Amino acid sequence: MSNPEASTAEGKELSFAEKQAERMKRLRSLHSARNEARTHNHQEVVAEEARNKLPVNYEAKKRQAEWLLEDQNKREEATKQGKDYDRVKLLNISAVEAERLERKKKKKNPDQGFSSYEQATVRQYNRLIKNMPTMDNEEYEKQKQKYGEAFYGGPNVIIHGMHEDRKEAVDKMVNDLEGQIAKRSKYSRRRIHNDDADIDYINERNAKFNKKLERFYGEHTAEIKQNLERGTAI
Repeated sequence: MSNPEASTAEGKELSFAEKQAERMKRLRSLHSARNEARTHNHQEVVAEEARNKLPVNYEAKKRQAEWLLEDQNKREEATKQGKDYDRVKLLNISAVEAERLERKKKKKNPDQGFSSYEQATVRQYNRLIKNMPTMDNEEYEKQKQKYGEAFYGGPNVIIHGMHEDRKEAVDKMVNDLEGQIAKRSKYSRRRIHNDDADIDYINERNAKFNKKLERFYGEHTAEIKQNLERGTAI
């Protein structure tokens, strides 16, 4: 005959074992979730560090590369079908946009807009070298024979005072620099301050903003402004 008390004790012992197993199962699940989160966080940190090392205009270059690749694929597909891709592409854009693209294509050095300071420097360099005269091979050979090894310079060669600049070259450089200064002055020309003008700003940035408002909405708000100054505004 079985003892009821022994059966009850055995049932309690099994229940404790089951609870212990459930706790261990949950603990392993938490450990697995923690390791997964740690791995995911590490991947995100590595990806963010890689993004920070990319150039500032990486996204713009990426979009441009994707557009060029897509455009090239469409061009090849049109060529296989015996169609003129440039003509087909013009059917999907407006006449104004097509005219703008045609004018842009005709330019020798079209302005693609600001992308980076490096590209702006390259653009200026290409613009400046176009104004340089064609190299005189005969004069080049004379200078090469005259100065010998010093013609190319080097760490142990003193070339100061050996070369004498021609007056025409100096005048050309001066004229070119003066032209660049004159061109820059048009973009950064400072306005003359008017001491008699009303002071309705708190700093220079606010003054420029107020001038923009006056330029676009001045004629519509002139009466309201006068009423406020007279104190008769409702």
